[in-house]
Amino acid sequence: MPKAARGSRRRRLSMRFLLPMLLLVAMLAMLMLRGYVHSEILADHRIRPEAATDKVPDKILDGGPVIDTRGGRTTSLDVPDRDIVLTFDDGPDPTWTPKVLDVLKKHHAHGVFFVTGTMTSRYPELVKRIVDEGNEVGVHTFSHPDLSFQSKKRIDWELSQTQLAITGAAGIRTSLFRPPYSSSADAMDNLSWPVTEYIGTRGYLTAVNNTDSEDWQKPGVAKIISNATPRDGKGAIVLMHDSGGDRHQTVQALDRFLPEMQAKGYRFDNLTEALGARSALTPVTGVNLWKGKAWIFLVQASDNITDVLVVGLAITGSLVIARFALMLLLSVLHARRVRRKDFAWGPPVTEPVTVLVPAYNEAKCIENTVRSLMASEHPVEVIVVDDGSADGTARIVEAMDLPNVRVVRQHNAGKPAALNRGLANASHDLVVMMDGDTVFEPATVRELVQPFGDPRVGAVAGNAKVGNRDSLIGAWQHIEYVMGFNLDRRMYDVLRCMPTIPGAVGAFRTSALERVGGMSDDTLAEDTDITMAMHRDGWRVVYAEKARAWTEAPETVQQLWSQRYRWSYGTMQAIWKHRGALLDRGPSGRFGRVGLPLVALFMVVAPILAPLIDVFLLYGLVFGPTEKTFLAWLGVLAIQAFCAAYAFRLDRERMTHLVSLPLQQILYRQLMYVVLLQSWITALTGGRLRWQKLRRTGVVEAPGGPVPTQRSRSGSDDRRPVA
Repeated sequence: MPKAARGSRRRRLSMRFLLPMLLLVAMLAMLMLRGYVHSEILADHRIRPEAATDKVPDKILDGGPVIDTRGGRTTSLDVPDRDIVLTFDDGPDPTWTPKVLDVLKKHHAHGVFFVTGTMTSRYPELVKRIVDEGNEVGVHTFSHPDLSFQSKKRIDWELSQTQLAITGAAGIRTSLFRPPYSSSADAMDNLSWPVTEYIGTRGYLTAVNNTDSEDWQKPGVAKIISNATPRDGKGAIVLMHDSGGDRHQTVQALDRFLPEMQAKGYRFDNLTEALGARSALTPVTGVNLWKGKAWIFLVQASDNITDVLVVGLAITGSLVIARFALMLLLSVLHARRVRRKDFAWGPPVTEPVTVLVPAYNEAKCIENTVRSLMASEHPVEVIVVDDGSADGTARIVEAMDLPNVRVVRQHNAGKPAALNRGLANASHDLVVMMDGDTVFEPATVRELVQPFGDPRVGAVAGNAKVGNRDSLIGAWQHIEYVMGFNLDRRMYDVLRCMPTIPGAVGAFRTSALERVGGMSDDTLAEDTDITMAMHRDGWRVVYAEKARAWTEAPETVQQLWSQRYRWSYGTMQAIWKHRGALLDRGPSGRFGRVGLPLVALFMVVAPILAPLIDVFLLYGLVFGPTEKTFLAWLGVLAIQAFCAAYAFRLDRERMTHLVSLPLQQILYRQLMYVVLLQSWITALTGGRLRWQKLRRTGVVEAPGGPVPTQRSRSGSDDRRPVA
């Protein structure tokens, strides 16, 4: 292969991985932004204890509620007599801020809203309304920490982020500031005073209060009014809250307080109006304005996306629980039914069958495969269809010189074509299909064809087993096969809507195959395609648990990725191809009414949403509530472990491999998520896949040899796609 072509291929492979990962990273970034804006990240809820006051100037301690340390000044200002500056902290709040604004507007009064950056970012339209109605806004930090604990760098960050949010919300900048957890000027101490001095160097006028309504304690409307009323006609900066809890008493108190005090000659002005100073609000234009707007857009997007993700998480959780419940319940019913002593599909099936083995470069495996068939307890005719192999696969089979084994050669045309060629050469009405890397137990063929004693059965799915389970990847796939695939097949058998006959071990009536047109190459999942077609033609498709086949599964991450990419993409193709089943009527319409929706939900929708479980797990572990999040995740893991243990018990498998289940949930599932996401992207962008051969090791031996220690399953096909 030319160097340029190899480089191009490497780039395609990297993008195939990169794009799904970028989407997952973007989803995490949106959650991080939400946590940041909702004060779940970098939040600091420590509150300083009382400290000495010897370093605070007396004129500050004995002065007014407005402190000006700008330009090296140390000035204290009072509000004029009969002037009240109403101030509201911690907002804006979507419930209470509009009600406060309604009352102010009703009584032609103004106030100052000291907003946090987090609330401003979430509810920018309220800040705009505050400004548009003639009120002032001030900075109350971004995440409401006690600044006495914070570094100058953190203080600058709190100020700049809040200003960014205010700019994005209302297109203005403010020079007013109120520190969190502040009260009156005489409460200034050696810890808070240096912060106030530093705030002044950043261009801010600090406003505390000299009249606390104590509305946050909800003492009752009358008490709030009494607390907010200045004494002896003095001016006042009154502290109230429009956020942080139920503020209905605040709203009711305002509605009485304003007209009562106006009747006594009091004015309700903005702070700068009361001080006779120029407005604290200045318009912002240019790049800074667009930065603010971009910030608000991203925050709104993160909230909206998070809301969607939460809905998706709820859907995912419901689907996961529903699937587990269905699998457990229906697999119990299936096992009880088929394991009854008097159970029989019909008269025993003893007629010979044709076994089709499509083979493409299977030199390492084909001898074991054929010899396992020769040990069959059921009479078989074996047809090996060599699909243009270049490694001497056909010669190996011919050299074995076994009775009832034929080799049919053809130019490379793909697995569906090889199977159709084998069907054309089959001598019997019942055919078994298997992969070239798979071995059967002596009883496999016999068990696989017994359901054909029921004339309504058109196809039978066998029990595919991972043999190379001693490696970590093999153990994970072993759990997946036993727990997922085989429990699924029991469930779908009871529901009479089996979606897939595995390529590794399946059986068909040739008459049924002929009625649906044989194997199709319309999709990359020809096994799923043909199974759905048979349902639509009215045939029953069932599961034979004792028809065990040992198959070689992928042993590297790259091989596993490529195989599952084809499976998931091919399943999507098959669902789309047979979407008309939703409108089918009569007995054949059962698959469209039940099977197709379940396949779409459990095999396409649920897996693509499943990363949300782990994303929110990480989010909850880092940002809380950590304990509840961990317990919830353990609960989900416990349900999965219970299902896996039950599945292993049904299949009489050793439980030791379940030790790797927690690690599978952390690592293996994530790989499957990205693979499915990549398949979605390929489907939505109209991408095409081409076939590539999986590398075989030949580790699966025929019965009578060493115990199989299988590895990667080739699945429903013996080729692997790459993008």
